Amino acid sequence: MNNKRVVSWVAFFGVAAALTWGAGYLQPVQESDDPLAVVAPAGKKASVLRGALPPVSATAKAGPIRDLSPVGDLFSARSWKAAAVLATVIEQPVSAAPVEQAPTAPPMPFQFVGRLDDRRDLQVFLQDGEKIYVVRKGDVIDKTWRIEGISDVELSFVYLPLHLSQTLSVGSSQ
Repeated sequence: MNNKRVVSWVAFFGVAAALTWGAGYLQPVQESDDPLAVVAPAGKKASVLRGALPPVSATAKAGPIRDLSPVGDLFSARSWKAAAVLATVIEQPVSAAPVEQAPTAPPMPFQFVGRLDDRRDLQVFLQDGEKIYVVRKGDVIDKTWRIEGISDVELSFVYLPLHLSQTLSVGSSQ
C-alpha cells in the first residue's frame, strides 16, 4: 500500500515538473503600454496562438462600454392572475349645515311591578334589572329620574339631565 502511495506522489510531482519546465520554452509575452495589446512571436502568425487577441493599433479608438447587466428584477414575484383593479371613489358634496337631532331621553329602564295604596300614601314598586325601587310622588331615582305623578293608569317621570317627560303604563283602572 505504501508503494501505491509513493508511486502516486512521484507521478504528481513528475506532471507538475513537466508543466513547469514546458512553460519555460514558450516565448514570453513582451509588455507594452496598452494592456490589451498582445505581441505575436516573431516568425509565427497571430492566429496560431490560442487565446491571443488580434493586435490593436495605437490609433484605434476604443468603443463604448456596453452595460451587460440584466434589465429588470430577475427574482421579482410573478403571477398569472390579472392585476387587481382599484375601486374609484366618487366624492359627493357634503351639505354645509348638518341636521341636528333634538336630544331625546333614553328608553325607560323601569318595569312596573306593583303598587301599595294606603289611605294617606300611594307607593309604586319598580324594577330595573335586579334592583327594585319603592317610590312615591316627588322621589328621585339615581339622580336621573324624578316621579312627577302617579295615576291609576300611568306613572309620569322627568328625565333630569334634559328635563324631558316620559310616562310608564301601570295597568288599567279596573
